Amino acid sequence: MTFADELKSAVTPRAALLVLGVLVLQLLFIASYVGALHHPKPTDVAFGVVAPKEAAERTKEKLARLPGKPLDPRVVEDEAEARRQIMDREIDGALVVDPRGTTDTLLVASGGGKALANALETIATKAEGGGESGPKRTVKTVDVAPASPQDFNGLSSFYLVVGWCVGGYLCASIMSISAGAKAATPQRAAIRLGAMALLAIAGGLGGAVIVGPVLDALPGSIMGLWGLGALLTFAVGAITLALEELTGIVGIGLAVLLIVVAGNPSAGGAFPLPMLPPFWEAIGPALPPGAGTWVARSIAYFEGNAVTGPLLVLSAWAVAGAAVTLLAPKLRRRADRGAASPSGVRGL
Repeated sequence: MTFADELKSAVTPRAALLVLGVLVLQLLFIASYVGALHHPKPTDVAFGVVAPKEAAERTKEKLARLPGKPLDPRVVEDEAEARRQIMDREIDGALVVDPRGTTDTLLVASGGGKALANALETIATKAEGGGESGPKRTVKTVDVAPASPQDFNGLSSFYLVVGWCVGGYLCASIMSISAGAKAATPQRAAIRLGAMALLAIAGGLGGAVIVGPVLDALPGSIMGLWGLGALLTFAVGAITLALEELTGIVGIGLAVLLIVVAGNPSAGGAFPLPMLPPFWEAIGPALPPGAGTWVARSIAYFEGNAVTGPLLVLSAWAVAGAAVTLLAPKLRRRADRGAASPSGVRGL
């Protein structure tokens, strides 16, 4: 047997296409992670300004003119309202100007991401220290929603979400691969979704217990995190099953592309959304890792506020994935019956 024959036998056209797909995924992985995370900088961060009327407008304009537009400042009525808006995740920080002194207060929320809180402190310190006239002002920082001391850089919620996502698409992939090339029947698809739901419930509870009572990495409601974990794991698993129903084994690669390549770097985990480039900032909230990370942080540090939108995103992925997983085998069976019947007339 010649080398060419050996090569054809060892690497079939189908295998070659799959290897090419892996190469594309590899390069997209590098491009996505490095593109999103290699140069984080805050842009248009929602930021409150609390000060007497004239001083508030003047400070707002000053902050809006900072090089690179790191802040999107808006005047807030008072410090209590600024704190409320931070806890409701409407703004990421606020500057409270003291008209009777030269020391102002910067309100931040490191529970939403320490990188952003540190960036806001740096920006405010430079802006206050570089006054155009009059005495330079100093800034003291108050953390309204501090990250747990056991939650280094506020990353525990992101790692928890990544773990739930991994469980979802790995479980779905294993169930499909174990059946070989055999297409799912409607009954088999329903069983897979049922198994996915059971795994999601168990994995959601396990993750919540590990980051809570076991490691003390995240505060917040165990029941809330359990519910999030179950929904997130099922959503990722269901969409993976759906992609496999539509494209076969290629669906596993598509799930990795969606969740790992696109979803993880845009989730706002390592760096919160306002610090990501525009493309990743735009897609992050619409993908399961981004929606899950937002909800996990809200449960842990923001009293469960501002979670309706992200939970609807996760629910939409779960419903869409389950619907496609259940409908695809039925439509395929109907198409096969139509093709088997003479002249397209369905047999008895």
